[in-house]
Amino acid sequence: MTSKRINPASLYESVGYGFSHATVDTKGGTVHLSGQVAWDKDYAVVGGDNLGLQARQALKNLREVLEASGSGIEQLLRLRTYIVDHNPEKLGIVSKELADFYGDVVPAANTVVGVQALALPDFLVEIEATAVLKD
Repeated sequence: MTSKRINPASLYESVGYGFSHATVDTKGGTVHLSGQVAWDKDYAVVGGDNLGLQARQALKNLREVLEASGSGIEQLLRLRTYIVDHNPEKLGIVSKELADFYGDVVPAANTVVGVQALALPDFLVEIEATAVLKD
């Protein structure tokens, strides 16, 4: 087997929705993370209609998946950030959360995409990522 599915017990159960939180290519060392949203372990949307708080929770979830995969923030290669009804003000809000997430680490590549909607109407932002395993 050259791949491993990652579903941290600390996050909401995703398999029932048809996906794992991440898949690790164990031969090549690449980690493919599913889009992370503001759900907590009990499927409650953290932050309600506050985009910044939702982005913070999505990034918290992303960090947990990275760590469970044997990766970390420094190993991120690329993010894709999907924002509902995107505009420049929303970009500023999400950018601040990304800056806090990275801290002193130089950010990975990121593409921001404005979308009409995400999987559920309460989701305002979703962040997917690609990373490599730690050495």
